Order: sequence, then C-alpha cells, then structure tokens
Amino acid sequence: MSLALPRLWLMTDERMGDALWDALERLPVGAGVIFRHHATAPEARRRIFSKVAHIARRRRLLVVRAGPGGGHNQRIATFTAAAHSRREAIAAIRAGAQLLFVSPVFATRSHPGARTLGRVRLGLMIRGLDVPVIALGGMDARRARGLRQLGTYGWAAIDAWSQR
Repeated sequence: MSLALPRLWLMTDERMGDALWDALERLPVGAGVIFRHHATAPEARRRIFSKVAHIARRRRLLVVRAGPGGGHNQRIATFTAAAHSRREAIAAIRAGAQLLFVSPVFATRSHPGARTLGRVRLGLMIRGLDVPVIALGGMDARRARGLRQLGTYGWAAIDAWSQR
C-alpha cells in the first residue's frame, strides 16, 4: 500500500458534542479522523458522518469509519488496527494491519482507571514492529514529541483537538 498515512488523528465520540466541528477545523491538512460515535442512533450517526465527511473533503482530511460495516475508506480501514499489548500488535500485523493505534499510553477520560502503558511499556511493546504506530490515550503534541524517540509514527486524541 503506497498511501501516505496521516501522523495526526482525531478520534471522534459523543462526548465531543459541538466541539467536534471546531476540532475538525483545527486539524492540519492531511490529518486523519477515526469516526466512532458508536452510541449514536444509526440515522443520527449517518447524518453526523455525512457532515464530517463533507468537512474532511474540504479540508483534505482522511476519514475512516470505525466499527462493524467497514469504513468510508475501506482501503484504509482494512489496514488499521487497535492494539493494547504486544501480542495484539503482532496478531494485527499478521492479519494485514499496516497502521497500529496503540493505547492507552497515558491516562485518558475515555477509559478512566484503565491500566496505561506509559513510556517504558510502550517502547517495549512497539520495539521492532515493522508498521507505523500511532500513540493513543491521553495524548497531546507535547507528549507526542516525547515519544518520538521510541519510534512512534504519530499520535491520536479526542481532547487535545477539542480543547483550546
């Protein structure tokens, strides 16, 4: 697959409310959006996705619809995976994943009380993996800079994009 993969990602969810629209405008051109909104009723989810996709086209953002039924961009959705352990990461790569979202790196509002990887466990988990790794969980630009030396390709967040 010779597609340039985004290094910066927005993970959407219902908690964002109307902050979603500002977050989409703040993302840099070429960033990615993982559209989730899993708890939203199907018709409302389609309407929100349609609006997100329209903004993404205008702003040249890549959108992937997460969850059953595949993605807006199936070529990308097929090649991405979430991993919470080295075992999951290796299994995802063997299944064809070419981009890994690894989480939770740090404490996050999305999963309060969840065990985090931290820098050391993240480094051990991704060492030697031959796919780009996107750090997720409590991420912001400052923390992402601190993880580059571990070999992360980029980072994803909800709150970092929806708070000023």
